[in-house]
Amino acid sequence: MNARKALRQRLADGELVVAPGVFDGISAHLVARLGFAAGYLTGGGVAASGFGLPDIGLVTQTEMAERARMATRVLGDVPLIADADTGYGAELNVVRTVREYEAAGVAAIQLEDQAFPKKCGHLPDKELIPAADFAARLGAALDARTDPDLVLIARTDARGPLGLDAAIERANAYARAGADVIFVEAPQGVDEIERIAAEVEAPLLINLVLGGLTPIESAERLQELGYAIAIHPSLPLGAAAFAMLTGLAELAGTDPKALVPGSPAEFFDLVGLAEWAELGERHRTAKGA
Repeated sequence: MNARKALRQRLADGELVVAPGVFDGISAHLVARLGFAAGYLTGGGVAASGFGLPDIGLVTQTEMAERARMATRVLGDVPLIADADTGYGAELNVVRTVREYEAAGVAAIQLEDQAFPKKCGHLPDKELIPAADFAARLGAALDARTDPDLVLIARTDARGPLGLDAAIERANAYARAGADVIFVEAPQGVDEIERIAAEVEAPLLINLVLGGLTPIESAERLQELGYAIAIHPSLPLGAAAFAMLTGLAELAGTDPKALVPGSPAEFFDLVGLAEWAELGERHRTAKGA
């Protein structure tokens, strides 16, 4: 309850919330001990670190809710912004997801308009559900929320498949549907970051992914533009993975350069993205035949 009120107050004050990625107990402890205003439970980070899986919709609601419960216990009064992917189904599934995340103690829950199974927002070939369908899911989430301080974040992935105009149109529609914060995923270039800030009529979240499609802007510049939240989901996990890779390569007497990732896709290849993609394509081909 205190964490939710703290996040609401921070948003009301207009001060940028910088939220590093949280994916396990030690990352949650470090975020709290270093005095960050919030942590961000990253679905991609949980998939990779907790289950050895790429961020392509393979982790379940139950698994994510349990990880959220652990993180909120560690963070205490530090708010946790929690990735809930697509809500894990249709409206009824969204209701249960909101109930489980709220019971886990998260301060904010993030839902997105991708089709299931979703993909990391900085991977290609994303598919969307109709905007009206996602607005209905937002309505279900609002009805399911029992604590009015729980922040509802609506993410649109329309920039990739449909372009920036469609993404901004969806963003404003989701704000009108009742979302507290809007998240336009993967703007490509500083001009797009600025245009989103100017044209979306709601508090905004921006996702800063190492090696991703969006340029890394400073907190000062994002504050000037009026962004409300800046999440850094890949920074702690990327640093941890690089340290493990270099340490293990030294122990093995090998050069780690071939495995050092330079993009989200290359990072998820470390946990089997290529193999899962091949498996999916094989089943799609068999189904078409």
